[in-house]
Amino acid sequence: MRIGMVCPYSFDVPGGVQFHVRDLAEVFIAQGHDVSVLAPADEDADVPPYLVSCGKAVPVRYNGSVARLTFGPVTSARVTRWLENGSFDVVHLHEPVTPSVSLMALWAAEEPVVATFHTSTVRSRAMHAANPLLRPSLEKIRARISVSEDAAATVRRHLGGDTYIIPNGVHVDRFAQAPTRADWVGTAERPTLAFLGRVDEPRKGLGVLLRALPSVLDARPGTRLLVAGPGDATELLRRADPRAAAATEVLGAVSDTDKQSLLRSVDVYVAPHLGGESFGIVLVEAMAACAPVLASDLPAFVRVLDDGRTGVLHEAGSSASLAAALVDLLADEDRRNALRRAGSERARIFDWRPVSRQVMAVYETVLAGAHAELADAPRGLWGRIVRNVPGGGA
Repeated sequence: MRIGMVCPYSFDVPGGVQFHVRDLAEVFIAQGHDVSVLAPADEDADVPPYLVSCGKAVPVRYNGSVARLTFGPVTSARVTRWLENGSFDVVHLHEPVTPSVSLMALWAAEEPVVATFHTSTVRSRAMHAANPLLRPSLEKIRARISVSEDAAATVRRHLGGDTYIIPNGVHVDRFAQAPTRADWVGTAERPTLAFLGRVDEPRKGLGVLLRALPSVLDARPGTRLLVAGPGDATELLRRADPRAAAATEVLGAVSDTDKQSLLRSVDVYVAPHLGGESFGIVLVEAMAACAPVLASDLPAFVRVLDDGRTGVLHEAGSSASLAAALVDLLADEDRRNALRRAGSERARIFDWRPVSRQVMAVYETVLAGAHAELADAPRGLWGRIVRNVPGGGA
């Protein structure tokens, strides 16, 4: 199958949607499909061979974060050329209502379109603003996928209609089989905690964790916090309790292999996020690596952790709640081992093998419907007229 995927965010900047598109594309390529990905990327960026750049992106504040997007006539021309050259059986758009290349591809596409929605927000300004522009093109989206129930609720609230719910995927075995690193492995006297995420993005909750750390150090003085992710933590650490700052090691952005080893090595993975999460892929990665998970009680996290059966939950935004949960978990090795086993089993349902099969089933359903419509469409001159009337043959 010839598959065209569109990612609205800059492919050379780490992000959940980018990783999802990258992994899904590579899984399908490994299965023998022909996949091309269209996304923004800098000219000198190191990008995979299946990526076609639609130009350099610019930073835009979006959903409590900063997204790198591209839009405009040059991008439009590149989208059209990519579609014309691709001869795709199906076009898979990610975040199609974000004002970027995905929306432009939706306007231009004549192929059967599948759309995946990743965002979960109570009020989506992008969806609200794009709704009048998107309405005439909604009929092009033959199937909608949401990565979680929270993302699906956002789609229903702003756009209406139903979606398939297919979660983000993880290469579970890569995390389960990753080697540990001696300098990251904790001991009874010096347990290690891990935080992964953009360190200067408030909604990721590193500030909450730093405020909780002094109470943890009161109970376990040797505790170490390993912080991995892009961004500058200088200001956060400057404002933190000196003991918390001294116990924190900032690793910066890490490679995929280092992330896997980090999660395999630590005593607890902490996700103190404050909101804006539609799924929680890093929780799945931690469970796949057999790391006990402690996460804030955001609805998306509660679902990923199976209502707390595969991880410990604390009150979002409460450093006291987080500190108490951490102290209890570090003191209970049996509980941590039970979470390792339960999390490892839970992670298997998010492995890319079953997840990619679900996505491919959506593609096949969409293509079957498109082929049936072509077979039933009127032929000859009248058929061409009907197909060119808005809504004709749809």
